[in-house]
Amino acid sequence: MQNLHEIVVAVVAFIVLIGIMVVVHEFGHFAVAKLCGVRVESFSVGFGPRLFGIKRGDTDYKVCLLPLGGYVKMTGETPDQISTGEDSEVVRPAEDPGSFTAHPRWQRMLVGLAGPVANFMLAFLLMLFYFSFINEVPKHEVKTTTVEWVVPGSTAAQAGMEAGDEIRRFDTVDNPDWMQVGIRAAMNLNQTVPVTVDRAGKALQLSLHIPQMAKGQEFDFSDAGILPQFTPGPIGVEQVQPGTPAEKAGLRAGDAIESVDGRRFHSVNTLLAYMQAGEGKPLSLVVLRNGAAVNLVANPAKLDTGWKLGFAPVQPPMTTDPLPFKKAVAQSQSFCVDNSTLIVEVLGRLFTRKVAVSQLSGPVGIARMAGQAAETQGWLPKFGLASAISLNLGILNLMPFPILDGGLILLLLIESVLRHDISINVKERIYQAAFVVLVVFFAFIIFNDVTKLPIFTHLKP
Repeated sequence: MQNLHEIVVAVVAFIVLIGIMVVVHEFGHFAVAKLCGVRVESFSVGFGPRLFGIKRGDTDYKVCLLPLGGYVKMTGETPDQISTGEDSEVVRPAEDPGSFTAHPRWQRMLVGLAGPVANFMLAFLLMLFYFSFINEVPKHEVKTTTVEWVVPGSTAAQAGMEAGDEIRRFDTVDNPDWMQVGIRAAMNLNQTVPVTVDRAGKALQLSLHIPQMAKGQEFDFSDAGILPQFTPGPIGVEQVQPGTPAEKAGLRAGDAIESVDGRRFHSVNTLLAYMQAGEGKPLSLVVLRNGAAVNLVANPAKLDTGWKLGFAPVQPPMTTDPLPFKKAVAQSQSFCVDNSTLIVEVLGRLFTRKVAVSQLSGPVGIARMAGQAAETQGWLPKFGLASAISLNLGILNLMPFPILDGGLILLLLIESVLRHDISINVKERIYQAAFVVLVVFFAFIIFNDVTKLPIFTHLKP
């Protein structure tokens, strides 16, 4: 169960993250509307009762009580909207030169397009800042996509994968990194994907079945029996808990575990997976201590949720390596293109039923991810999540569905082809039906989010 601290962090991170994304989106609409001469009655940060603000010209710039994004209110924004001037004389949108509906269709399309474009720009700028001024990388890193160990009996073992294999192609991606492997695997749950590995200089064609995750779980490499190698060094021991198998075996803080039963492991995750597969059998450890090799025998015990030794590992050291501006631009562009392509592919797979709607995350899921990113060490999880959500918001708003920006653009394109406006009554019916569909859809997504919470699921140990 999430404790109070985790919930507070998740809520605060969600409010900040979504607030920035939505405000930037609305600012895009606002800026282009102003450029086109559309009267903007209010630009609000937050919703609900007005707390404070300032009015400049026709626009009320205000901060409201509920800090969940913001909105822009334009005169004549909806088909049936009317505006009243200071003289209280009613003016219909078509007769009001400052009304949204009185402007040419191409200008209204630009206003609708500006919100998503602002989100794309924000994602690019966030990653450009990250790559230009931060760019965290492991101090010691394995550049290849090498398999450190394969769980016996797993789908990876059944596919013929072995420790030491280098993945050269996974699904449709050549020379992938581990992030790309994870993304492609998560998109092919309960399906079989082609994998090409290099084993001792020989290319082997394999077929890997990606297991279906239980409800509430996200894909992890170990679910398919794959333990990746990320770092080259041994497993460092930072602290040994008193009374644990590690202490009884003679393991000490500062030790480095060179091998386990003759196998060279570089990650504590691999060691944990190895102990679970061995179900507590004794381990022969070769430990490097003060430059000398020491042989130990450890007997794992059931601690918390699985077989463990009871020591805290040394975290891999990280370093910053800011990129030159041109390389930072290229990396940012690559990040945005790759993630945008992924989002579009997921949407396509939803419609072809290759990806279940239950795999989508709504507000609760985003809040959990935001909270985890906020507490995860390093800046990449924070910048990466913010950029990915901004791209998601931009692309989803471009979908040709009424109420969304893409729906507005579609209706304007249809009117351009017809060369006359669609009836206000017809538009009202379209928006009403679309609103009901969206409410039902988001209610389902939120319900699905809630059922994924640990309190409702039996998470694996």
